[in-house]
Amino acid sequence: MKHREIQFKSEFAVLLGNKTCQFAEMVLKPGGVEGGPQNRHRGAHQWLFVVSGRGVAIVNGRKHKLKKWSLLLISRGETHEIRNIGSTPLRTLNAYSPPAYGADNDPLPAGKP
Repeated sequence: MKHREIQFKSEFAVLLGNKTCQFAEMVLKPGGVEGGPQNRHRGAHQWLFVVSGRGVAIVNGRKHKLKKWSLLLISRGETHEIRNIGSTPLRTLNAYSPPAYGADNDPLPAGKP
């Protein structure tokens, strides 16, 4: 068993994981952006759950509004960008299956958990 309390202090930090999945926290300041038109996880699906704030996700060129309690699935290989369009921090909890990041928070190559 693993356990961790979430502080939402980091812009991005992997919190917990194993060989099949991992969870990370992400905090974007107002006006902040993560990802971009070429950003994708070639080896992992990403679930993004909004804990607080407002934003927009651009997935494969389509915009999706994000607000508290929104849940978004970004499938493996889909390009995506997350933007904070609110006046408060956008706080999300992200799940990756299989893991998408190493212990140093750097992306893993596709198929290399």
